[in-house]
Amino acid sequence: MRSYRDLFRTPEFTPLFLSAAAQTVAQTASGLALGTLVYRSTGSPLLSAVSMFGPSLAQVLGATLFLSGADRLPPRGTLAGVALAFALTTAALATPGLPLAAVFAVVLVQGLVASLGGGVRWGLLNEILAGHGDGGYLLGRSVFNMMSGVMQITGYAAGGALVAALSPRVSLLLAAVLYAVAAAGVRLGLSGRPPRSSGRPSVAATWRTNARLWRDRPRRLTYLGLWLPNGLVVGCEALYVSYAPGAAGTLFACAALGMLAGDVTVGRLLPPALRRRAATPLLLLLATPYLFFALRPPVPVAACLVALASVGFGASLVQQERLMGLTSSALSGHALGLHSAGMLTMQGVSASLAGSAAQATSPAVAMTAMAAASAAVTLTLAPAARRDGRDAGDGREAEAGAGTEAGVETGAGAEL
Repeated sequence: MRSYRDLFRTPEFTPLFLSAAAQTVAQTASGLALGTLVYRSTGSPLLSAVSMFGPSLAQVLGATLFLSGADRLPPRGTLAGVALAFALTTAALATPGLPLAAVFAVVLVQGLVASLGGGVRWGLLNEILAGHGDGGYLLGRSVFNMMSGVMQITGYAAGGALVAALSPRVSLLLAAVLYAVAAAGVRLGLSGRPPRSSGRPSVAATWRTNARLWRDRPRRLTYLGLWLPNGLVVGCEALYVSYAPGAAGTLFACAALGMLAGDVTVGRLLPPALRRRAATPLLLLLATPYLFFALRPPVPVAACLVALASVGFGASLVQQERLMGLTSSALSGHALGLHSAGMLTMQGVSASLAGSAAQATSPAVAMTAMAAASAAVTLTLAPAARRDGRDAGDGREAEAGAGTEAGVETGAGAEL
């Protein structure tokens, strides 16, 4: 597969893409609205950050309990159910007078639901594009990432305007409607597909497959590279509201614009040989501009720094391509779900750490510290990224050789 046109000619790619676009707009608009609502009522950078990124933090529970369903549930019904669950919970967050404890309880439920949805969506994308040659998944995921950037710009711009002109609660209700539209789009636009693996989802099966994925050293290092540098920088993003309360939407939109530029560059412009070596430089780019927040730049300068840094998010495409090269197709949904859940969990942890640091110091100091930690982690993991391709080949052979064993274990999982 060589072009974006080929992607949209692939059956079922377009409805999956459009439903994800609607959910991205809903997620960004509702997150900004909820963060603003909590900050107005509490004045706390920590609680504001956790309210926006709490669903990410809760994904660690979903990854340990429900992730086996990513390959063992019918994709269409599961994705529609996830979108509908978000519609209902987002509408609940708009309830006037909702206690703060109830807000965070709803946020926890959203995180648990999202942990399953990511694995199902990306496993289905890999399945849809599996017969279209090498690089199909990377090209398709790059388009989804670019869409995410554009829709985040749209969502934050629209969400900021709605919060200013109307109220955060109106933004939450409109986001709930968008989630419902996404659920309908999935139900009507995708065909019914059987699960990729046999057996019932179970906690035991989730733990067993997580352990198998984590045991392989090249894959384990790939997961760490996907989770840690990225997550620490998202801790910086979690402080936009407290750093610039009147311009947080602008900063989020600039971050999405930079991410879009990075995904276009990695997914479409870099040749394969150069792309394989680009992860470490991109991860350093992701962190370095935030070090200048120690100088407390004004909003226009901060927006430029944010856009430049976010180009580095393109590193995740390189790392995901490597992850798929290390994993059999029968476990692709679970592997991608573990990546998504781990990444979002680390983002939630980092948002909490950044919010706590901002409480004790200031948003600018906390952002600088999180960026420095991200750069340090990248430089620590870089030697592993420079290994030759022998480990990757061995990992793939081992996973392929485990195919029979996987079938036996999924059968056993069905009895639990």
